[in-house]
Amino acid sequence: MGDTSTPSVRPVPDGGRTPAGVPRPKNMRWVPGGGTFLMGSADFYPEESPVRTVAVDGFWLDEHPVTVAEFRRFVRETGYVTVAERPLDPAQYPDADRALLVPGSLVFYPTRGPVDLRDVSRWWRYTPGASWRHPRGPGSTLHGLDRHPVTHVAAADADAYAAWAGKELPTEAEWEFAARGGLEGAVFTWGDEMVPAGRVMANTWQGEFPWQDLKPPHKRGTSPVASFPPNGYGLYDMAGNVWEWTSDYFAVPSKQGPAAPHGCCAPPNPRVGCADDSTVPGEPGGHIPRRVIKGGSHLCAPNYCLRYRPAARQGEAVDTSTAHLGFRCVLRVPPG
Repeated sequence: MGDTSTPSVRPVPDGGRTPAGVPRPKNMRWVPGGGTFLMGSADFYPEESPVRTVAVDGFWLDEHPVTVAEFRRFVRETGYVTVAERPLDPAQYPDADRALLVPGSLVFYPTRGPVDLRDVSRWWRYTPGASWRHPRGPGSTLHGLDRHPVTHVAAADADAYAAWAGKELPTEAEWEFAARGGLEGAVFTWGDEMVPAGRVMANTWQGEFPWQDLKPPHKRGTSPVASFPPNGYGLYDMAGNVWEWTSDYFAVPSKQGPAAPHGCCAPPNPRVGCADDSTVPGEPGGHIPRRVIKGGSHLCAPNYCLRYRPAARQGEAVDTSTAHLGFRCVLRVPPG
């Protein structure tokens, strides 16, 4: 994956251009649909299979994740209070430590050395007082982060911002189609090589996760949006930096509808709108619906989470907010 040979990026005709006669919404890019693409992957994690043919119509997508400055304006104009800032209902968390049933969010703490990668509690801590305003916990500020993606936002927070902006969250199919940037079947948003010609293409973990961070201290964590090259549709940060919420509930592809082998049969604009399909009965917190998140983050590394790829997907509980999860919005244009 670290081959530094010639990049495999292929040019994308009309990538990100505005349809004729249509004004471009501010900070959005046109993703030309109307055809089909191969969604998913059979080469990495099981939840990405099977590869299936789907179709999406064209749409506008934010060219980068919603930033701290943009979210601050939303909060200032509406008085909105995020999920991480609200009191918790003990009935929803019967097995939780009562001392932690206070407003807060999940903050990443690097470990001192190698640990069991099956135990996420070694590096994630529920931190009372952490929120989008205090991304590293009480006492931390947003100084210098205006152009960074907003984090510590739950699914309801992303939905509320999108509604305020007159937009929506993208479906998983829309998000993946946009992330591919016209490169059908490519591993990454930029091609097939992780570091083409030695160039780092996304904000991901450098070193052995979760203890060895080889980046300089001022480069760790989130990065300002558009710090890395855009994909073929002019979209930034579709890989790494922060995970992004979608509107779809997380279900294995067999529950998402038929997998079409040919373009003529491809389901158009597929959605997974049934929250019940995303619950995990019998597991702690399994009664809470999960949504699909896409794109990976600055905490993804080959030794743990090779998910800064278009096909990668995870399920995240809708009430969860973390230090590496944000979102961007879609604006759909009716035909004609």
